[in-house]
Amino acid sequence: MEEREMNGAVPNVSDTPIVQWFPGHMAKTRRLIQGHLKLVDVVIELLDARVPASSANPLIRELVGEKPRLVALNKSDLADEAQTKAWLSYFRSQGFSALAIDSLSGAGLKALVQKAEALAKSKTHKLVAKGAKPRAARAMVLGIPNVGKSSLINRLAGAAKAKVENRPGVTRDKQWIRIGKNLELLDMPGILWPKFEDPVVGMRLAFVGSVSDEVYDVEATVKRLLEWLSAHHAGQLTERYRLTKEEVQTDVGTLLEHIGKHRGCLLKGGVLDTEKVQRLLLADLRGGRLGRLTFDEVPETVGNEIESE
Repeated sequence: MEEREMNGAVPNVSDTPIVQWFPGHMAKTRRLIQGHLKLVDVVIELLDARVPASSANPLIRELVGEKPRLVALNKSDLADEAQTKAWLSYFRSQGFSALAIDSLSGAGLKALVQKAEALAKSKTHKLVAKGAKPRAARAMVLGIPNVGKSSLINRLAGAAKAKVENRPGVTRDKQWIRIGKNLELLDMPGILWPKFEDPVVGMRLAFVGSVSDEVYDVEATVKRLLEWLSAHHAGQLTERYRLTKEEVQTDVGTLLEHIGKHRGCLLKGGVLDTEKVQRLLLADLRGGRLGRLTFDEVPETVGNEIESE
């Protein structure tokens, strides 16, 4: 997972848009997580199923240490189904419990609760053996911003108890949420690492909206996105924007113009409204209107073996 591939090869770093994220509150968030890990029995790490590697913050792995961890691939309805199964196989091969969920529809959430409760039993049983009263399992939900933590907790709780914030990087105070009789969740602020060592990681997080559009070169990022889409999913571009094969097979600058013209993103005099068509493309991608896409490839060590559910 050290090298993320694009179009079958590691992209030229000089051609990759630089995304830098250094919000001051992230240091505070890290301390907050460290201070509350001792209160929980299990950590639920929420990843974006479209970018399972890129959304796996190494700082979270470092903070959690040996504490039981459940990996949940959220937004699985937006990701390639076969790739999601392969990623689940990968995480399981690494010794983690892993499952795919969709916090908006509720798919997989019953299994998530059951698995979290099961992983916490070792800790809760030890407490009872030492004379403590039986209590609900306690889990901490961690993940990068905009990966769907609040939506997950709201769905589990059956009410809007966790404040949903769609802007990446906006933090909140911690809060405990009761899920039924046997599970309590500690919702924590999203945490991004202070610097992206691999520019491809930052770029892919920009694709799916996990970093603010204000901290990267949108034009360069959209061009890289179009390169990837035209190479791997030309059919989706053709269908969504009613393009011809010839229009899709042009250079990305011309392709963007074709999309803009077909969708009416034009200024007076027929001049392309570049900013509008860029926003349109990103919105279509993030909303699933370009089909189910997965940007991160499963490491070759997995051999693409898929475990049956």
